[in-house]
Order: sequence, then C-alpha cells, then structure tokens
Amino acid sequence: MRLRFLSAALLFCLAISANAQNAPSRPQITGVSHLAVYTSDASATEHFYTVTVGAAKMPDPENPNGVKYAINHTQYIEVLPLPTGAGVNRLDHIAFNTVSAEGMRKYLAAKGWKVPAKITTGSDGSRWFDVLDPENNKVQFVQPSPSAKVNAPNVIGRHIIHVGMLVRDRAKEDTFFRGLLGFRPYWFGGMQDDKIDWVSQQVPDGHDWLEYMLTSGPSGTGIPANMTQRTLGVLDHFSLGQKSVDDAFKTLKDGGRLEGVRADSGTKIGKDGKGQFNMYDPDGIRAELMNFHATEKPCCSPFTAQDPSE
Repeated sequence: MRLRFLSAALLFCLAISANAQNAPSRPQITGVSHLAVYTSDASATEHFYTVTVGAAKMPDPENPNGVKYAINHTQYIEVLPLPTGAGVNRLDHIAFNTVSAEGMRKYLAAKGWKVPAKITTGSDGSRWFDVLDPENNKVQFVQPSPSAKVNAPNVIGRHIIHVGMLVRDRAKEDTFFRGLLGFRPYWFGGMQDDKIDWVSQQVPDGHDWLEYMLTSGPSGTGIPANMTQRTLGVLDHFSLGQKSVDDAFKTLKDGGRLEGVRADSGTKIGKDGKGQFNMYDPDGIRAELMNFHATEKPCCSPFTAQDPSE
C-alpha cells in the first residue's frame, strides 16, 4: 500500500513538473511601440505631428481610416478618427513592442488572461493583438514589421521613451503590468514630496517605461465624471527623449514650429530632476520632450533602473 502511494505521488509530481515545463514563457517586451489617439480635426493634427513633432506621415498598418506618424522604424503615434460617443477621451490604446506577438498571446492565455483567438497581421507585416488591463484600458502588443523604413529627418526626438495614462488603482494595475508582465520599478513622485502622483515602471527587457498618472478620489475604472478633456490630455501622453531639452525647444521656436500650438512658455526641470517641455496636439494629448538623464536630484524616490538612451 505504501509503495503504491509513493508511486502515485511520484507520478503526480512528474505531471506537475511536465506541465510547468510545457507552459509558454513570456516573450521579451522590448519597449514602447506607440500611442493611439483620436482626432476631431485631421488636418490640424497632421500639421502638429508632421511639422511640430516632425514625424513621417505613413499609412496606418492597423486601420485604413487611421494615419501613422512615425518617429522611427518601430515607434509611432497612431491617429484615428474620433468615434461617436468618445466624450472627453482622446486615447484609444497604448502599445508595447514584443519579439513574438503570438508567443505573448499564448503566454497571457496560459496565465488565464482573456486574449483574442488569433493575432492580426498588418499591411506592413507587423503582427499584434489587444487585451484589456485591470482598469479596462486597451493595451496592445506589437511584433514590429521586419522591413519597416522611416525617413523623418526633422523629427524633434527619435525615441519615445515612455507613455503615460490615467490610472485609478495602482495596486490593481500592478497585478497586470508588474505581476504578469514583469515591468520593473523605475521612479515615483508627486507634486508634493509626501504624495504619489506618478509611478513609472520600465518594460522588462528594455528601458522605456509606462507612467501611471494617478487620480485622486475613489478607485475604480474609467474616466472620472468631473474630468475635463484638457486635464485628461495632460495625463494621457507620450514622451520623446532628448540629449538637451533646451536645444530641442530652441529648434522648435526658431523654426516657427510652435506657432499656433498650445505649449509651455519654456523648458523646466521636472520633479524627477530631468529637463522637460510640454506641448499639446489639437485635441489636447500631451507631447512631452524629456532629457534622457536627470541634471538635478529627483524628489520622492531615487531612480532604480538604467535610463533609456537615444
């Protein structure tokens, strides 16, 4: 009897071990892919992204009604027509690059996360799929096109170093981004040293990051009822890395590229100790220029990972 029990226990352990070995591993998540936003004025938005930002206008590989404004061969801003009933929202989704879209889909499915039945292949050969995070934000994983080429000689920054979005429950979001996907802490801070407004975590296999833009009030999902489009656009943003924000600002100003654009009057040092300059697309989405490295001591917390680079 004892021998049969030991044999059954051994078989059970072997089965558990085999299942663990057969479970798919998480493919690398290497950086930010893009931010997808809505426009209520396609012509004005095109001027902002091609003239002010200097991105290259290209066909949208995901949506024939959209436009891709490319920063480099793997990063871009996707602009989509404003859907009916969007209200104050101008963010469709955030997206991260992975070495295998299908591998990521299988990994999340094995972890019990709801995923589509298959990935989608774009007109440029890129592959992707969407999921919803714990607060019902759409998050996309993209396997970039192997043959993408971009010519954007006047782009004001050649690397999207982070994207930010409204978050209401930090702990809930962490179960997905940190617990399931392996994002790593980078920095946190606030307008006041004793209050956390921003939480940054880098992708697990690179140095780009996602910034939680925390809201006050009850936790939950969705956009708070009293939030304006202008405020939401400050929270939902993308950031272009700079060697010198001061030099980038001078380039924009001297070139007349800020005419008619809502923007800061000049550069400043953020709470993280990095030079910063903010400007806004016609629907209020914030485009931030940020130095790769801090020039002053950050408030609130030290940096806990390596900075991104050009």
